[in-house]
Formats: sequence, structure tokens, C-alpha cells
Amino acid sequence: MAEKMEFFQSQTVQDFNKEIEKYHLGPLWNAIPDLMHKQPTPQAVPYLWKWETLYAKLMEAREIFTPDRGGERRAIYLQNPGLTYRQPWGWASTTQTLYAAVQLILPGETAPSHRHTQSALRFIMKGEGAYTIVQGERIFMEEGDFLTTPGGLWHGHAHPGNQPMIWMDCLDIPTIYAIGGTFFENYPERIEQPKVPDNYTAQRYEGGMVRPISDRKSQAAPLGSFKWKQTLAALEGLSRFEPDPYDGYAVEYINPSNGKTANPNIASWMQKLPKGFHSKAHRHTSSTIYQVFKGTGYTVINGIRYDWSQGDFLVVPNWAWHEHVAAEESYLFSVSDLPIMEKFDLQREEHYEENQGNQEIVDEFKPLLP
Repeated sequence: MAEKMEFFQSQTVQDFNKEIEKYHLGPLWNAIPDLMHKQPTPQAVPYLWKWETLYAKLMEAREIFTPDRGGERRAIYLQNPGLTYRQPWGWASTTQTLYAAVQLILPGETAPSHRHTQSALRFIMKGEGAYTIVQGERIFMEEGDFLTTPGGLWHGHAHPGNQPMIWMDCLDIPTIYAIGGTFFENYPERIEQPKVPDNYTAQRYEGGMVRPISDRKSQAAPLGSFKWKQTLAALEGLSRFEPDPYDGYAVEYINPSNGKTANPNIASWMQKLPKGFHSKAHRHTSSTIYQVFKGTGYTVINGIRYDWSQGDFLVVPNWAWHEHVAAEESYLFSVSDLPIMEKFDLQREEHYEENQGNQEIVDEFKPLLP
């Protein structure tokens, strides 16, 4: 950060600062040291939400809230403790830039269609039988599937099946709120009706990394659902080779019509960490939210150990040293604001050089349980 001068604390300077404040003016000489840091100092903090807590609270919410009682969605978002000062509602911030939540839909329920300027995505955690309908395509959801809904597209959910379904939502709500770009619109009818065959885009892309020739021109969402079976096959193929020392075996969900991230402001990955894998530590200006799809292990963030297991959520803020250790074969779904950082030419990465690339553990995180 810029240097603070003792003179700026003098009575003369303080009196003048108060005087210009009356005219809605501000003193750069005092402000710049707090605003212009030498490196990122995010207010978001590392945090871990246990599946036991999330599931218990969703089950309680099931008895209180339904889509018919005025709520657009039965979703509980993950509020970063370091960002609660943001008003209103902490901007629903899980990181500086991204919102994440767990959502529950029960058999027979309908979540009305709407659209908004925020981009959304879903990762299916538990259950089967429900569908989301995006731009007239009913997409039936299965565990491990990744679904994308870029901003401005109509989308709603319904559940004709017989098992509760839980998924992760991620949107760029804090980013769009901060820059004043929010628009929201309800669908004229309760839920959009199908216009194409069910699971239409997934069927068009059953060949994997080949695309229909009609998709050579860039589209917002030519592929709405990425099936777990194909993602797993890609990871198994990578597993024949040496893992990346920082991320293990990782694949990124992309828009097949342009090769960019599946959502314009949110990068989404699936990582496989082999049993016993211990990554090297690094840090980067993009922040990451992890959902433990399968497995157990721990992550060290700035010297603090965070033990995780299936269903848990973990936040790694930007510019925080982090490394992963897998106690068993593990699969981590993650989202990050990498595209936002890249758009502003702010993405940087550093590798931890001390202790052969691994941090010293100085403490352990104690999660809140119900």
C-alpha cells in the first residue's frame, strides 16, 4: 500500500478533511494508502460449510418455505463471514464476486420461470427426477451433471419425480450488484413450456468434443447440460498421465461454440485428486468455491487446515495460498471468477517456493455444526 505520512494525522489536515467532506469531497492524500494496496487484500475470508449443517437447514426450510408461498426458490446461500458488512444481505456474497447456494426442490413442486442479467449455473449434488427448463428445453438432472444458464435466458424448475433433489447454484450476483447492472423479469406464465425435445442440447453433443456444424458461430448456451458420465470419462483419460502438481487432474466446462468458459463470468472445473495426492501450494487473483462431490481430504489455506468430506463447500479467497491433500480418491467441483479477472487483465499466479512447495500447518478450522 502507499505510505501513510504522520503529517496527515495533524489537526490542520484533519480539520481540512472535515471541511471538504461537507461538500461531498474526499482527501486522496489520506485515502490512497487504504485504497491502493501493494497486493490484493480481500475482505472475503476462507471458510468451510459442512454438509451436515447444510442438509439439516434445508430439511428445516422444507417445512417452512415452498414455491407457492411467495419464494422464487428454496435456496440457502453461503454468506462469507468477511462480507457481512455489505448491505443489503451481505450482497449474498460467498466470495468478493460470486454467490453460491444449495437449493432443494421436492416432488410435485414448480419453481416459476424468470430471467435476469446475472449468469447462473447448477451442479447436481443429490437426487433425480427433476428438470430445469431453459429457453424451452427441459433438461432432466442427474447427480454429477453441470448445467449452465447465461444471463438473460428464461429458466425455471419442476419436479415430476419422486425423490427430493439438491443442487448447488452459483451466480455472479455480487459483481452485477456492485456495478449496477441488475435486471429481473418474471415469465408471463408460471413456467415456460417445452419448445424442443427433452435434453435436446445434450443429445446434440453426445459425441463429446465434436460439435454440430450449425454451432460454428458463437452462441450463449449451445450446450445446456454437461453429463457426469462424459466428465468422468475425460478425467479417466487424463489419469493415465502425470497429474498437474497444483490441481491434480482437472477439466474445464466450456462453451463448445466458441471455446470460452461455459458461463461468461464464471469458470467451472471438475478435479480428480488421486488417493494420497498432495498438491503444491499456489495463489492467484481469482477466488474459488469448491464443492466436494466425492471423497475426503483437507485443504491448507494460508497455513490453516480445512478438513472436508462429501457434500462440503470450501471458499479460497483471492490471493490466498492453498494446497489440497486427498485421503481417498476425491472429486472436487469448483467455480471461480477467473473470467472476470481475465477481462480486467488482473489474473496473476504465484507458486509457493518454501518447504518444497508445501505450507506449514499452524492451526485447524473448526466448522459450525447443527
